[in-house]
Amino acid sequence: MRNFINYEESLNKLDSLDFKAKTKEKLFLTNAINRVLAYDVVASDNSPEYPTSAMDGYAIKYEDQKNDFIKIIDKNPAGFIVESKLEHGVSIKTFTGSLMPEGSDTLIPIENVEVVNDSIKVIKEVPYGFATREIGENYKKGEVLIKEGTVIGFAEIGVLASLNIAQVLVYCKPTVSIASTGSEILDLGEMQTNDSQIRSSNHLTIEALAKKAGADTIQMGVVEDDIDSITNLLSSALEKSDIVVTTGGVSVGDYDFVQDVIKDKLQAQILFHGVTIKPGMHLLAAVKDGKLIIALPGFAYSSTVCAILYLLPMIYKYEGANKKLPIVKARITQDFPRKMAKTIFTACNVKYENNEYIIDFEGKKKGTSAILTNMLGSPALLIQKDDSQDIKSGDLVDILLLNELK
Repeated sequence: MRNFINYEESLNKLDSLDFKAKTKEKLFLTNAINRVLAYDVVASDNSPEYPTSAMDGYAIKYEDQKNDFIKIIDKNPAGFIVESKLEHGVSIKTFTGSLMPEGSDTLIPIENVEVVNDSIKVIKEVPYGFATREIGENYKKGEVLIKEGTVIGFAEIGVLASLNIAQVLVYCKPTVSIASTGSEILDLGEMQTNDSQIRSSNHLTIEALAKKAGADTIQMGVVEDDIDSITNLLSSALEKSDIVVTTGGVSVGDYDFVQDVIKDKLQAQILFHGVTIKPGMHLLAAVKDGKLIIALPGFAYSSTVCAILYLLPMIYKYEGANKKLPIVKARITQDFPRKMAKTIFTACNVKYENNEYIIDFEGKKKGTSAILTNMLGSPALLIQKDDSQDIKSGDLVDILLLNELK
């Protein structure tokens, strides 16, 4: 008799694995976009190193704004160091990005003065230190600016460039092999020869999810339901990849051979086989020689939901990324009773209105776990935990935002 575990237990088993990239690589800065940083980036100096002008204007001593006129004694373009020193009663025309002249403490903008011959008259006063960037305003020497595990985006690229870092060390991506099993399913381009055959989408949907999460992928296609074919598939995939994902062949049918191959032929360490979730209760996870095998159900909706719940977090874990599934609170617009003692993931529509997420089920089809079209549009998954109560209209609930997956 198979021992089913609950959803939280299954996540804990995967999370406890030592499953992280053993190798790192150096990439040129702009080639590292969307990759995961493999070390803490620490500021090597202050930015700015000296007080700097934040606007075009006139560098002055703050108290001199009370004077009738302040004499202009020099110009201070960006990229140059002005030799003139600022005393009381004089100003230096200073441009954005220029170092503040020695002796100045405030910059008064051009629009706040009137130029009269070789002097300025202050029309509108400014506070002490106005438009003057202090030493270390951007960052201070020794400060950790970007932490290990950060996914590198445009802001990280900009900060790294400002530190004169041309190459950045990142974790290597996981390689994920994907295949669908079943003698009744056809790959793209294959001709149907009898009415019982159906077109497989699972392996391509899961490949798309894996690529979006940052993994390299190997598409293994469709494999027939026989032990030798499945054994050859899994053995080959384990040689080439860090994670192997299959769909189909893990239930209790006479032709569900994937579980037999993983357990008997490969002698893999089974983490779990059977989780009290809907959809996807017959899914299986195992480890073989440090590689992860995730065997998912065959129905399209089931395999997709389970790939989101189990494959994506393991890709994040392998890369050391500080990414998580996008689970947020939302307000539900109808009663939604608890149907069974399982963790249930139900497709819904989501929108953001009046500073909160709102969900409904308009247009969502009811039926089996084969209805992948329920994930079109602006979709989310309503999460009902195995110990949850009936949901009432207006309650706040947990949802997983499908269009915000990373």
